[in-house]
Amino acid sequence: MTKVFSGIKPTGHLTLGNYLGAMRRWAEVDQHRSDAVFCVVDLHALTVDHDPARVRRLSRQAATLLLAAGLDPSLCTLFVQSHVDEHTRLSYLLECVATDGEMRRMIQYKEKARREQARGGSVRLSLLTYPVLMAADILAYGTDEVPVGDDQTQHVELARDLAVRFNQRYGHTFTVPKATHPAVAARVMNLQDPLAKMGKSDDSGPGIVYLLDEPDTIRKKVMRAVTDSGREVVYDRAASPGVANLLEILAACTGGNPDELSAVHKSYGALKADTAEAVIETLRPVQARHRELCAEPGQVEGVLREGAERAKAMARPTVDAAYRAIGLLEPAQAAEPVLIGVTEKS
Repeated sequence: MTKVFSGIKPTGHLTLGNYLGAMRRWAEVDQHRSDAVFCVVDLHALTVDHDPARVRRLSRQAATLLLAAGLDPSLCTLFVQSHVDEHTRLSYLLECVATDGEMRRMIQYKEKARREQARGGSVRLSLLTYPVLMAADILAYGTDEVPVGDDQTQHVELARDLAVRFNQRYGHTFTVPKATHPAVAARVMNLQDPLAKMGKSDDSGPGIVYLLDEPDTIRKKVMRAVTDSGREVVYDRAASPGVANLLEILAACTGGNPDELSAVHKSYGALKADTAEAVIETLRPVQARHRELCAEPGQVEGVLREGAERAKAMARPTVDAAYRAIGLLEPAQAAEPVLIGVTEKS
């Protein structure tokens, strides 16, 4: 079967964008058609200043919401990145293949480093090198496909480059993965700034619909969404990004087409009202299942424990092969114990 890997970073509360752009497809498509591996990539949350307790809390919440969204442990592997040592073992080997120039050309590094410096903070080395850790996340599992948004395509390209380079230098070890993109609502935009992605790490709360927002909160956020200067409901990303964002959200929630939906809405108010209700109904079963799982935390812990063991067994052969290929000495095996003075008869 095709091997699929994807992860979600616990740097903020998960959003409608995370659900429509990734999580729902993982549950409805990827885990059924492939050997799917999904991961809460908590190590990536350490690349910037963070509250340790918050990272732990958000990691558990992310795992719980992934299950609430429909991931089935009998169909896929779900675990927390830091619970599987093979990720960091492989990351260092790939750092020995990557170059400084490749890291500094990464768009997200440039943007995040600029924000850190603007705040007067220092830029952590891990912020520069974390794309290599992401490549290790992908390559450790023999991944064929990585479902990502457009903003993560560059990272998958790096994983491809490192896999090819390693294979050429040290012998074929890694599968070369490719990025895949869902066709609709791959990138849900901020309701208050339709030119910016609805990111979970964003501070603009009014423009972000969180998966655990109450219905009234969702309704208020959508009804206050920025639209455009005109009055006609037209699906045109360039000319009317705010209206286009609402139409794409509505289409993703109802299975409709943005162009066709624009024709049946005569005003921005009607479009906003319908979009708000569609979002509320889309998230209702996720929120209900989340409440059930929170009432039995042992169930989530069990899934993550079993998922980590399964992930270790899947990744270890590839990572061990990479260690051998690059020239590292294999650890000596412990000798069989010698029992002195014990005879067969005794």
